[in-house]
Amino acid sequence: MITQPQQFSIEYSSIFQDASVVAAYTNRPPYPPETFAKLAELIDRSVAPVRLLDAGCGTGQMTSGLLAYADQIDAVDISVAMIAAGKQMTYGADPRINWIVGGMEKVNLNPPYALIVAAASLHWMPWAQTLPRLAQTLSEKGYLALVEQRSSPDPWADELKPLFARYSMNRVFQPYNMGSVAEALETHELFRRAGVVETEPVRFSQPIDAWVEAIHARNGFSRDRMEPQQATEFDQHVRAIITQHCPGGEVAQSISARIIFGKPQLSTRDERND
Repeated sequence: MITQPQQFSIEYSSIFQDASVVAAYTNRPPYPPETFAKLAELIDRSVAPVRLLDAGCGTGQMTSGLLAYADQIDAVDISVAMIAAGKQMTYGADPRINWIVGGMEKVNLNPPYALIVAAASLHWMPWAQTLPRLAQTLSEKGYLALVEQRSSPDPWADELKPLFARYSMNRVFQPYNMGSVAEALETHELFRRAGVVETEPVRFSQPIDAWVEAIHARNGFSRDRMEPQQATEFDQHVRAIITQHCPGGEVAQSISARIIFGKPQLSTRDERND
């Protein structure tokens, strides 16, 4: 039986449908441009037209970066608000983008896909239904790419941990990354890893207020679900810590991306033993 960690349950994944989370999303750091060139190398060029799937697209940051390499991209997200925000972006009306609202495991799709990308999103979807669905829609030589953003350790990280633990609404949170998610999927025989690639780090800088606001685009810190006074106190505490480390008012970080690619599987060991 597949046991998906409770921290990825609908109780917590649903926060990405909150208006406040969508509004804060623009403050998240972008993926380095090299990310999209690396993903393009994974596209199955035997598929024509070249159709890609952005699974859990959010506002379409990944979709926009891949447009140069595709004839069409199906951009899927369960959040109506995320899709609406994506359509308002500069790329939102591009005819190559097919915006689709709904759960990845049940929406109507247009296979085969020469590449399926899940950028920090797959862990929020029901694994037992989603991975076989992706396997059915992926081309024979195509890959599922799990993409995550990485940054060098922040000098203020240890100071923020108690604040995050105190204020986060996700009371069962445990640290994770796409590597640990891939391992869990492999344990359930839902994913077979083929390789890992990483981009070179790039410098990214933003004002302290924008950096703090980006926290509210994460799971557990939706302003819609925090008491206003609680959110204000949290921001004040975080801002005070960051200001000590960034007296110039700008937060500078080294940002890179890691891509774990492989094949989604049609069935699990448990299903084959039934």
